Order: sequence, then C-alpha cells, then structure tokens
Amino acid sequence: MTNLKIGKINILKIIKEVKFGLYLDGGEEYGEILLPKRYVPENYKIRDSVEVFVYFDSTDHIIATTEKPYACVGDFAYLRVVSVNSIGAFLDWGLTKDLFIPYREQVKVKLEKGKFYPVYIYFDRISRKIAGSTRIIKYINNEPINYKPNEEVDLFIYAETEIGFQAIINKKHEGLLYKNEIFQPLELGQNIKGYIKKIRNDERIDLCLEKQGYEKVVGLAKIILNKLQKEGGHLNLTDKSSPETIYDIFNISKKNYKKAVSALYKQRLITIDKTGISLTKKAKH
Repeated sequence: MTNLKIGKINILKIIKEVKFGLYLDGGEEYGEILLPKRYVPENYKIRDSVEVFVYFDSTDHIIATTEKPYACVGDFAYLRVVSVNSIGAFLDWGLTKDLFIPYREQVKVKLEKGKFYPVYIYFDRISRKIAGSTRIIKYINNEPINYKPNEEVDLFIYAETEIGFQAIINKKHEGLLYKNEIFQPLELGQNIKGYIKKIRNDERIDLCLEKQGYEKVVGLAKIILNKLQKEGGHLNLTDKSSPETIYDIFNISKKNYKKAVSALYKQRLITIDKTGISLTKKAKH
C-alpha cells in the first residue's frame, strides 16, 4: 500500500508507460500519477521505483517531478517573491509552478516582489492545494516543550532583532541566539546546528551555537592539543588575540577557548607566555 505524501519526496513504482511520460502508483487515494516525459529517468523498467516530488501543477492536477524544491511541506524556508496580484503572492521554491501565498496568510504588510521572506509550507487537505504562509508564529510553539540543556537541535534562522537572531527549533518552537554570544556569520534563512542553552520560567528558549559545560571543554581541549601538534608545538595565540582570530582557527568563541586552555594548563599539558601557548614535554609523550 502506497503511503503517498503530497508536497514531499516519495518513492513510487512505475506502473505503465505512455507517450507523454510514465504513470506512477499513487495508491488508492491518488491512483495513477503522471511523471512527464522530460523527467523520465534513463534505462527505467516497469515496476522500478523512482524518487519524485509530488505536487499539483498549474492546472491543479496531481503530478510528479524529479526536480527538488528548496523546501517541502512542513518545512520553513527563506524564499523570494516573483510576482504579486489581487489574490496573493507567488514565491520561487525551485519548481516550475511557483508557491502561492494568499493574503490571509501574510503578516501585516503585503509581500513585495523581489524580496525574500521566511515562509512555512503547508498542504491544505480541504482545498487539496500546497501553499505558503509568512505567519510563522501560527505554525510554531503549539507543542509542549521538552528540551534539555545542551541538547543538540536543528535551527532555522528566520529573523534578526537588536539583541540577536530568532530561530525555529526542530520545526516546532522559537528560540533566541544572542548577538554577544555569536562568533560566526549568520544569515536569514540559514539552517544550522545549535544547542539549548536555557528554558526560562516563561518558556522562552535561549539558544547557543556551542555546547556548554565540562564536556564541551574536554572536547575543545583535544582539538587545541591536536592543532598544537600539527603546528610544531606552538601557537601564537594570547589573551590579546581577537575573538575573530580564535574563531577562524578553531570555530569556537574566545570564552570557550580560554576555558579549554585553562584546563590544559592545569593538567600541565601546555605552557603560556607572552608569545602564545606551547606543548609541554608531558604532552609530547
């Protein structure tokens, strides 16, 4: 039985060939689904399985394509408006048919042609259409929060404020990355790994891009030791080295770098002087 999902990538079987393409098995609910000739794979056989994206074409007929959209139903994406008319806006999501966003799903101001916006993609089972929405808050924070500090999560950066970047956590909740704790460039629409820093009493979630605590320090210490060994036992990094320099070398903040260096120094694995840090004889053996 085919468990077909509209607006997502599906693995469907080829059931027959016609002049204008192939028909795929869409199951009892959707029946035969056309894969147009321009998307037909080479050296196919009847009953072979193909990976396709299933959606509705410009005439609202269900159709399959081997093209991949920038995002699927249930995803958040940062998309560009290609046109606007009396019923809504149309955004480029990587397919021939643009993604429609009706006015009722637009926040406050109308979308403008040429600009990028954070969008949630959904499938309306009543109208049987795939559409988008910029009403981000409507589609998040609707489930209980059960994260733990230091838990790794997937983040989608969707807005910037004076104090930081707002991110969507695991497609379910909203959190905040504070600017004074970010030591790498971030862009709107970026997908990135992050960590739960703290859940406040009001259930607002603070995020960070680096794991916190002793476990993190141990991991960073090993990275620093490996780097020292590769560089002949010495690095020209001091207390006066900039956060940017440290991030370029280790992809970590200066704060966590100093914690890891302190741990190595206490274990007598490195020495520290005005020129930088060096491996001790103990660390070399």
